[in-house]
Amino acid sequence: MFSKSRINEPGAKPADDAAAKPSETAAPPRQSSDFTPSAPKAKPPASILSADLTVTGNMKTTGDIQVEGTVEGDIRAHLLTVGEGATIKGEVIADDVIVNGRIVGRVRGLKVRLTSTARVEGDIIHKTIAIESGAHFEGSVQRQDDPLSTGGPAKPAPASAVKTAPRPADAKT
Repeated sequence: MFSKSRINEPGAKPADDAAAKPSETAAPPRQSSDFTPSAPKAKPPASILSADLTVTGNMKTTGDIQVEGTVEGDIRAHLLTVGEGATIKGEVIADDVIVNGRIVGRVRGLKVRLTSTARVEGDIIHKTIAIESGAHFEGSVQRQDDPLSTGGPAKPAPASAVKTAPRPADAKT
């Protein structure tokens, strides 16, 4: 009716085994009752705007977008890939931006890559940037730790805070 378990088996330090074994046996039932997938959800494929498509208006997604056509408006995405024949007229904000085609407007991205066929007319605000030989770029480049924030440049805010901090100290001295 009863069987001998490992806890009752003779061995070194049975009290420690008794304390360790129930916690080990208690953990698997909790894991099995609380279902957690073994692998993360499959990432959905990128939304593709074909070469014969013209979009007028802003687009926003947490996913990926591949533009092969024309977009007149702002785009916000996780990964934005601009095809060689594509044109975007508006601001681009994405974690990763790969430009093979043309962008007329500001580009904001954690990682921005201009390939040899890229044409960008506008400012680029980035954390990291790569510009291949042959890329055409007209504008300014600015590095920021958080280029995705659209509340304005991040660098002037700390500078003004630094300027205001010494003034009270100067007034006391």
